Amino acid sequence: MLSDPSMYRPGEAWHEIPPGLPLVALLSGYRDAGQTVRQGIEALLSQDEGRIVASFDADQLLDYRARRPVVKLESNRVTEYRVPRLDLRLLNDSLGQPFLLLSGFEPDFRWDQFTGDLLRLHAHFMVSSTTWAHSIPMPVPHTRPARLAVTGNRDEFIENNSVWQTNIEAPAHALHELEFELTASDEPVVDLVVLVPHYLADSSVPAGAMKLLEGIGSAAGVMIDTEQLRERDRVFRTDVDAQIAENEEMQRLIQALETQYDGVVRGTPRENPFADADGEMPSADDIANELERYLSARRKPNET
Repeated sequence: MLSDPSMYRPGEAWHEIPPGLPLVALLSGYRDAGQTVRQGIEALLSQDEGRIVASFDADQLLDYRARRPVVKLESNRVTEYRVPRLDLRLLNDSLGQPFLLLSGFEPDFRWDQFTGDLLRLHAHFMVSSTTWAHSIPMPVPHTRPARLAVTGNRDEFIENNSVWQTNIEAPAHALHELEFELTASDEPVVDLVVLVPHYLADSSVPAGAMKLLEGIGSAAGVMIDTEQLRERDRVFRTDVDAQIAENEEMQRLIQALETQYDGVVRGTPRENPFADADGEMPSADDIANELERYLSARRKPNET
């Protein structure tokens, strides 16, 4: 056992971890466009709930006003009180290969201390590689394959999987500090950033979660079943495409996004995912408002 663990307590599987496992980290709460991380966590835990290696103290890390505990009420009585969890688990992939999964809510407080604990756990279990992920809304069309932007220090993986080289400043995720420290120590680490269509960012987009899990599989060397997500994606795409097919303005907006996307994939210098398309680039509000108008028109009078 590590000496003086400050914000976690060892779990049942603490003494059963073989050295050299890959670590996958998925923390929701940070701009989770398309509910990508949440769906990814659910998909992994639905296949194997795993065994607890360590549980972090939510009382120290979370603001309950933002991430409220859940109560269960039965016959006018509170019968259950559940606090949000942040755990390190031992899971097995579809082939039975073990890996570590850090999952739960991104901490609201004590990021330095949290990162220090993660680094000590990383060293204690001799983690072979660290793969974490999050998602952001981008002007990309749902009619094209989901793509990744990748950061980290695994140059070959980044070159083969990242749609663009990032040179920006942006608000940090708690796990960015871990990535920074692991990079400085020359420990293998990558962050998979799933690019979700900005006009669907508030929806649950299965294609984003599929891309996240495929990227994790490649980076961490684990096999993850995505068949349930694929079926949900077929239903989701059918519904969205049906909405767009009945609205010419929405079709023009999507076509502009497709032109922009295809230019980026071809590497055309003047076409960039952050740039305007000579005034034709639709905003998230443009498309979202069109979708809402369409749905409102289709609702029956007694529907809300």
